[in-house]
Amino acid sequence: MTDSGKPVPTLIELHQKSRVLEIAFSDETHFSLPYEFLRVYSPSAEVRGHGPGQETLQVGKKEVEITAAEPVGTYAMQITFSDGHDSGLYSWEYLHEMGVKQDTMWQDYLKKMEAAGAKREPAPNILTAASAAGGCGSGGCGSGGCSSK
Repeated sequence: MTDSGKPVPTLIELHQKSRVLEIAFSDETHFSLPYEFLRVYSPSAEVRGHGPGQETLQVGKKEVEITAAEPVGTYAMQITFSDGHDSGLYSWEYLHEMGVKQDTMWQDYLKKMEAAGAKREPAPNILTAASAAGGCGSGGCGSGGCSSK
């Protein structure tokens, strides 16, 4: 515990294969936070907005990975995700809160996704799909197959 009585991490491990951040705190709590959960509840203004009701629903993040995690002082960490998102500082207090409220937060997210008709799976890469279908990227462009006009 810190002088303020707030728990601080005693262990932080990234498990890339299972895409889970394992974190233990000085109050003897221990959490496994999926990367997707961390990404969709990023503390950044881009995700949370600047006030209640301004949140942006994060979709297609099921396969997101953490590419870097760096400490910020003695109070937080900055996480870089494979989709390029790297804003927002995850304070120790926020990570602890996420762990404590994980089930409720996750169910709330799933309900919002369902209401929006959105999917957790990433959208297919259009260029890859076009290439597989014989379109752009497989010699189709320039031969009348695609137009960039």
